Amino acid sequence: MPGIRLLSSAVHPSPVELVRARDAVSGSHALRNTALFHRVRPGVYAPRAEWERLPPWGRYLARVHAYALVNPDAVFALESAAALHGLPLFGEARHIHLHAPGAARSRRFGDVFVHASVDDREIVERSGYRLTSRSHTAVDLMRVLPAPFGLAVGDTAISPVQGGDVEASELRELALSRADSRSSRVLRLTTAALDARSESVGESVSRGVVIWSGFEPPELQVEFRSPGFVDRVDLFWVRADAIAESDGYDKYVAQTPDQSAKRVIAEKKREDRLRRQCTAFGRWDMAAAVAVAPVLTELVRLGVRRVAAPRTGLLTPMRSNPRSLPQVARHRERDEAASGG
Repeated sequence: MPGIRLLSSAVHPSPVELVRARDAVSGSHALRNTALFHRVRPGVYAPRAEWERLPPWGRYLARVHAYALVNPDAVFALESAAALHGLPLFGEARHIHLHAPGAARSRRFGDVFVHASVDDREIVERSGYRLTSRSHTAVDLMRVLPAPFGLAVGDTAISPVQGGDVEASELRELALSRADSRSSRVLRLTTAALDARSESVGESVSRGVVIWSGFEPPELQVEFRSPGFVDRVDLFWVRADAIAESDGYDKYVAQTPDQSAKRVIAEKKREDRLRRQCTAFGRWDMAAAVAVAPVLTELVRLGVRRVAAPRTGLLTPMRSNPRSLPQVARHRERDEAASGG
């Protein structure tokens, strides 16, 4: 097993304040007020109002930090390491994932999955946390996630714009060593599609849907110039002279309604400039990419050519990713898991 490598950069912090019952100044009895506090793990609580406002991936990151509070020697892997590294998460992962190379076999208790592995993993230490390195975490997830999600994880790891610090060649070399009969095909396809120019998770997932639906791959971050403006687009197809944008709505939200309105107006003017410079223009959001069909309809409308047979088996698992909690059952399963260790 490789030694532990120390890194200066910090892990992503918990998005909510976490309080251990044994550290509570006023005693643990106040933490048992369920109207005020949510139990994240036995002995670890968060203010309920703040907890309820967290998105699914924020709740998962808080769960990882809560586990570390009571298990400081843990070595995190897969989605748990990804959360700490700032790699993409898709919904709220079911399990806290731990790396245990010396264990005789993998096992699960509550919401904790301990992975025994015959393969070496590079372990790094950040801010006192031990976890698999960003490159090893990315490849491990690319083995098990639906292919477009895995592509987004890999793209994020190598994209400078998204804070990536890994070379695509490193991921491809690791993929060769991690490949087995179950995962070699998916790893081969996802690592071949990696692109450091990707600037968002939605863009990477969309590109995966395009490619594995058999459509011509797009060019990324092509610049269109008009007097006084340089507009860079997410996806562009030269043959179809078509532009597509993968929408993330956070970019429209500002601190005040007036600022938000200005952002929406600026984006509408940008779209108008782009429409004047192409034959066809389209846009979709992450939900449409996960559903697949709306994107395919839009690609046909844009005039993008099919150049290969679709690989639908790589796309359908996105709609019910088994590694994340279903939205309708999320609260019940998480609360049951919180009663574990």
